[in-house]
Amino acid sequence: MHNKPLAYCAFLVILITASFLVACSGGGSSENHTDARRTTVTEVRVPEASGSVTYGGGSVSIDASNTSEGYVMVKYSGSADRTKLQITVPDGDVYSYTLHGGDYSVFPLSGGNGGYKLDVLEHAYGDMYALVFSQSISVTLDDEFGPFLYPNQYVMFTADSEAVKYGRELSDNSSNDLDYVEQVYNYVIDNISYDEEAAANVSVDYLPDMDRTMETEKGICFDYASLMSGMLRSQGIPTKLVVGYSGTAYHAWISVYLKEVGWVDNIIEFDGKNWSLMDPTLAADNDSSSVSEYIGDGSNYTAKYWY
Repeated sequence: MHNKPLAYCAFLVILITASFLVACSGGGSSENHTDARRTTVTEVRVPEASGSVTYGGGSVSIDASNTSEGYVMVKYSGSADRTKLQITVPDGDVYSYTLHGGDYSVFPLSGGNGGYKLDVLEHAYGDMYALVFSQSISVTLDDEFGPFLYPNQYVMFTADSEAVKYGRELSDNSSNDLDYVEQVYNYVIDNISYDEEAAANVSVDYLPDMDRTMETEKGICFDYASLMSGMLRSQGIPTKLVVGYSGTAYHAWISVYLKEVGWVDNIIEFDGKNWSLMDPTLAADNDSSSVSEYIGDGSNYTAKYWY
């Protein structure tokens, strides 16, 4: 499980080690549109606590009505000062989240088909937590991409989100999915600055807010990855928000699914002919040649969790 704050993503001005470009076919740049336009998605996927499959006890409510869509919803109504949700995925990895009191929160079933275990823990004292509810569920996804198309606690958006609205504008002026990804990428790296102060003081239960990031035009790596993920997912492009290590720094980036090439890890830059492995935080604060050298063949990145 992980509980480290994403302050560990660091301001990654670091030693350059290798050089590598990944070429992917297809698509034109945003500066060379054709008359063709991609079909803009106008209806955002909305998670629902439908009530058909529920579990719970005391202060915990779990709605597992739509696990086939790739998510589960959990609500905590107790009085503990801090509460955690741990989701054990089929391969045994444990994803640890902070549960905030109030309405249901959405959590992705990113481990694919199989058995999951949901544990809710209340803060007891110090660093100790007590298990207050546990539930096992079996998941069979209707669509393997479902977990990476819906909003969730880390990639939260609605039809009214400014990020979604602006995504529609970019889509309306995009020739295809590849062009749209390029435009979203360029918007984020050109307009969002890395917030060193926030990174130095971020709490362990920090949650990204896409519209806040757009309004303030700054954020940490988690914010970059969340904003880009939301803009892409809301337009029907499967996107994983990935948390892991860049070198020795705890970091967040994204992986995008493109029909032409499959999953593209980290994030990609398009120069009009080729796509390059790219990370949006690095790209916003460094020149493109330095970034390409650091990204290299991807060996500097170690993925741990997918959201």
